[in-house]
Amino acid sequence: MFGGGGMNPRKMKQMMKQMGIDVTELDAEEVVIKTGDDELVFSDAQVTRMDAQGQETYQIVGEPETRELGAGDDGDESVESAESAEAADAIPADDVAIVAQRAGVPEDEAREALEAEDGDLAAAIARLE
Repeated sequence: MFGGGGMNPRKMKQMMKQMGIDVTELDAEEVVIKTGDDELVFSDAQVTRMDAQGQETYQIVGEPETRELGAGDDGDESVESAESAEAADAIPADDVAIVAQRAGVPEDEAREALEAEDGDLAAAIARLE
């Protein structure tokens, strides 16, 4: 993207800051990527989050271990936690933040409006204004 093959890392960081790109190292213990057939598990991976113009991108560096999908589940507990996670993930956090910002309300009110409007951002904002 930048072609900074031999560029000084400090200069690169300064240029990225000027362009509004924020890079953060995350202290991740484990990263799991689930595909249709299996899971890629990164233990002790180096994870970097890059925020550019409100769009977050994650980079994972490490060697993954491949395992069968669901091999790490604990039976009933995973079903219960999956159901609660599914309910919490019904409305993306980004959508909640957008509605809260546009309508000038707290995020819990924005989430309620989004849930009432089946995730429709414009309708939720109109409801709150």
